Amino acid sequence: MQQSAKPQYVPNGIAHFDIAGPGFEALQSFYSSVFAWSVAVRGPGYASVTTPPGSADGSLVEAPEAALTIGVVVPDLARSLDVAVEHGGTVAMPITDNGWVRKAQIVDPAGNRVTLIQG
Repeated sequence: MQQSAKPQYVPNGIAHFDIAGPGFEALQSFYSSVFAWSVAVRGPGYASVTTPPGSADGSLVEAPEAALTIGVVVPDLARSLDVAVEHGGTVAMPITDNGWVRKAQIVDPAGNRVTLIQG
């Protein structure tokens, strides 16, 4: 049976993740071995991760400390930032257009970072 294609930009759905930490090679080996995810190095300290159809793809990022950041697609990026602040969050990265997507980052009241992606 053929698997369905991954959904694209489901409003308020998880669309991307970043797994960061030291030991970049160990991260690549871990995620490709444990979950059979496809890991493709794209540059120093950065690799794209492809997961099975129906789930979000992501990236591995070499960083001094471990972190897991999810990316949520929102219909109105500016409004989502306002609502986050109204409910005790902070803006960690203002709206940024990197040529691929428009995104921003917020921090929830517990200190978790979430990337918002314009959908």
